[in-house]
This record gives sequence, C-alpha cells and structure tokens, in this order.
Amino acid sequence: MILVTGATGNIGSALLRQLDLSGAGPVRGLTRDAARVSFPDGVEAVEGDLARPASLKPALDGARSLFLVPGMGADADVLKAARQAGVEHVVLVSSITVETHPHLPAAVENLTVERLLQGSGLSWTILRPTQFASNALWWTASIRKHGSIRVPYADIGLPAVHPADIAAVARTALTEPGHNGRTYELTGPARITPRQQARAIGAALRQEVTVEEISREGAHRQMSPFLGDRTAHAVLDLMGGDVNDELLRVRDTVQRVTGSPARTFRQWASENATAFR
Repeated sequence: MILVTGATGNIGSALLRQLDLSGAGPVRGLTRDAARVSFPDGVEAVEGDLARPASLKPALDGARSLFLVPGMGADADVLKAARQAGVEHVVLVSSITVETHPHLPAAVENLTVERLLQGSGLSWTILRPTQFASNALWWTASIRKHGSIRVPYADIGLPAVHPADIAAVARTALTEPGHNGRTYELTGPARITPRQQARAIGAALRQEVTVEEISREGAHRQMSPFLGDRTAHAVLDLMGGDVNDELLRVRDTVQRVTGSPARTFRQWASENATAFR
C-alpha cells in the first residue's frame, strides 16, 4: 500500500494518476474531505490531516510506502506516526535550494525535514526539484484579462521542471528497488526565461502574450501583501536576483531515473492552456 500526501496538489495528483496507470498496487490519496475529491478509480480517498498526526492512523494502516509533502503539519510527528504504523519507505519532496541557497528560511526548513527523515529509522529517497513549470499559473489572471505578464528578470532562464516529472521520479522510487538512501536533484531539460515561457503559453493559446519587465522593487510590491516581505525577497532571489551556477544547472536526473526524457515547458503550457483562457 502506498499513501500519497498532497494528493490534490500539482505533484500529488500527477503521482496518483501515474501509480494508477502503472498498476502499482493499492494506492491511497490523503485528503481532508474525501467527499470533495475526484481521484482515479483505482485510488482510495482517505481522510486525515497532517497537522493532526493522530488523524492519520486509518490512512497509514497497512501502508508500506509514503509520499510526503512537508510543511503541512508537524513533520517529526508525521514521520513518527508513519514508523509506528509500519511504513518502511518515505519519498520526500524537498527543494534544490537546500544546495543552491541554504541560507534562505525555506531551505533551512526543508533541510531540517530531510535530516528528520534520515534519522527516523525509515528508508528514504529525497527529491530536490527546482522551480516548477506550474509557477506560471501565477500569471493566469493577467493573461486572461490583459494578454500580458509583468515580471522581473524577464530574460534570466531557469531549468523549470514539469510537476509530472517530479511525480515520475517519485513513482519510480516508490515502486522500484535501488532508490533507498538516494537524493535526486530534478530540473527540466533546458533553461527557459519568463519571456520564453510567455511565448510558449501564447503558442498554446494561439495568441500573443506580451511581456513587460518590471523592477525588483515593483515585483516586491506585488508579492509582499500575500507572501510577506521576507518570502517575497527570497522568491525574487530565486527568480533571478541571486542566481548561481547550481541553480542554473540543467540535470539529466529525470531521464536517468525514469528512462524517459524530462518534459519541456512547452508541453506543460500545451497541457494547461485552458487555465489561461
């Protein structure tokens, strides 16, 4: 039995589909409200809340593998509950910023959870993805209303990764041997700038999506009301304000682990064009 947390998110929903299609065996998706979700037919929806580890007991009963999205509850208590329930292997989603920007608060938090898992007595696989292709969904309202985006660092390219590729590596680690004790850095197949992303979305929509480059200060004014000052500055560093060779590096991990090439941003845009209409 495999239990997937974050089951309605970008990675978790793709992972459930892939596990179901691969015939991986019994799969559960964790949700706070089973009546409101629509999982693949072969996936059991189970209720539980990572913020209340005691509520996870029914979901963990019989589970031998766990896909864990951290930061949604008391991670140490979740890992303890998993171990007590008989879970053997955990695949954890961390972040490449643990390596590239270890000083950022979110990177510190991710590294803390990695170390909790490594010291838990459970076998583990850690995934460290870079920027998600799905971050472009931040632009949906602007593209729908104006056919344009306003971004800083419009010509700095990062190797954005398709969430389905993160899911594919997770599926492989959950269902195949040889991945215990491994840490995988995950990127897309090429760097892509915000300007190129806008062009790919425009091609999927069959319309022009224009780009207005704004200053870091202007972007911070947009972000800080809902992200907070500190997080907004961290996000802007990662978007282009404080890039380094490791953040820019394209890795072939997806293909090495799954046997299939990493999906392009253009593919992501084509699959998600309706979100921008």
